[in-house]
Amino acid sequence: MFESSKNKNKYSEEYFKPIIKCSICTGEKAAGFKNLKTGKFEEVMLIKNDKDLQKFMKTYDLDTVEKQY
Repeated sequence: MFESSKNKNKYSEEYFKPIIKCSICTGEKAAGFKNLKTGKFEEVMLIKNDKDLQKFMKTYDLDTVEKQY
């Protein structure tokens, strides 16, 4: 479902959706992928600042990422 190349990682758009999962209570954010069939979230990295978010987006070649609370 996930694939790595030199600088870019790929994911199966058929099975996964990239999201930022945000905690309402703590404000913690985690970037990862939601399995579209099961609804399970697979965390890839913590997002501490905009630099982390940009790294996630660049790694997976994303233009936008939906936030879920």
